Amino acid sequence: MAARREVWSAGPSSTLPRESPVLLFAFAAVLLLAVLLSSLAHRTILSTAVLFLVAGFVLGPETTGVLDITPDTPIVSTLAELALFTVLFTDGMRVGWADLRSAWRLPGRALGWGLPLTLLITALLAHYVAGLDWPEALLVGAILAPTDPVFAAALVGNERVPGRLRHLLNVESGVNDGLALPFVILFLAVAAGSGDLHLDELGMELLLGVVIGVAVPWLALRLERLRFFSASTQYEPLNGVAIGLLVLALGQVTHANLFLAAFAAGVTVATFGQRQRESFEHFGELVAELFKLVALLVFGALISFEFLGEIAWTGWIFAVLAIVAARPLALAVSFLGSHLTRTEQFAAMWFGPKGFASVVYGLLVLEAGIPAGDEVFHLVALTIVLSILAHSSTDLVIARIFDPATTPAWYERLRQASTQRRDRQR
Repeated sequence: MAARREVWSAGPSSTLPRESPVLLFAFAAVLLLAVLLSSLAHRTILSTAVLFLVAGFVLGPETTGVLDITPDTPIVSTLAELALFTVLFTDGMRVGWADLRSAWRLPGRALGWGLPLTLLITALLAHYVAGLDWPEALLVGAILAPTDPVFAAALVGNERVPGRLRHLLNVESGVNDGLALPFVILFLAVAAGSGDLHLDELGMELLLGVVIGVAVPWLALRLERLRFFSASTQYEPLNGVAIGLLVLALGQVTHANLFLAAFAAGVTVATFGQRQRESFEHFGELVAELFKLVALLVFGALISFEFLGEIAWTGWIFAVLAIVAARPLALAVSFLGSHLTRTEQFAAMWFGPKGFASVVYGLLVLEAGIPAGDEVFHLVALTIVLSILAHSSTDLVIARIFDPATTPAWYERLRQASTQRRDRQR
């Protein structure tokens, strides 16, 4: 594992890394700006996600030097892991077992066919376009296979968008992070040249993650139903916080899969504690949003013109193709015979944004210190940046297609021409 440097401030009473106060101030300032611009962002293609990414880029060590952050700075991986944990926990709460069981057909297609096909197509591009060896190419495919709906918020959160499409994207993005992780660990071990892939340990980590994610919230909810216990209205939202922290702590102690545990815990709360789910929902969304935004700021600080300049032109072609070709081709196969409209299929195929799972998995590669780790991270980081810029800037545009009052005239003409063409063919 690559060594991590500890940088401490000179004050005798200080116990925080030197970059922490500066990062806190920068985050607070950008957050205030994001709040002031949030109403405008909801009406235009302006994205708060892009705002934090660009702010991190500008404040990074290779640009202005305000933030002294490098990939091996401990706070980078810590924030990324916490962000992904909270996102998966809140995502799980959106999809209880009843929701999954009643509308699993479309998400099942996207996960059962779309996820492995996206991984394989991305790996093929990484091998034949970017020139990576097969172990590293498959690793890149696994890292970039998961999706994140936060960069398509205007689509997922718009009630005018068909419910089955929103449900598809929500469930898929919540589950695929945990499903991709075993492949990331497996291909990482292969790329490192390990003779023993430790599949038994990997299986135990995954199993422990599910057990902890189900057992902890189930026991907590059962305790609250006893006549000796009752949560007050004021403290009820903290029930979800306590459950999440317990799952996180137990997962770290037992070396369980934290991300699978987080999603399983959210699903368990949504399944057995509808009241607790509703009381925690708004507060949990705000906490997850804060972690996501600060993780974006830190990730942006790792990117610079020098960083981007180190990537060969084949790497740029790979990143573009990984966004515009890999997922669309994979889901085109997955949706055969699905009865989705062409517009719904197009929206689902396009909105496969790369988010926090890919960031965290990319950082795992750096920490593992594999020979091609730096090249893999450069390709992953470039693809994530381009994905954030592309998807968070087009979600509102695509969402308007589903709203008759705001459908662009060019799209309406195109749809009418397509309908007339089909009528003539009949």
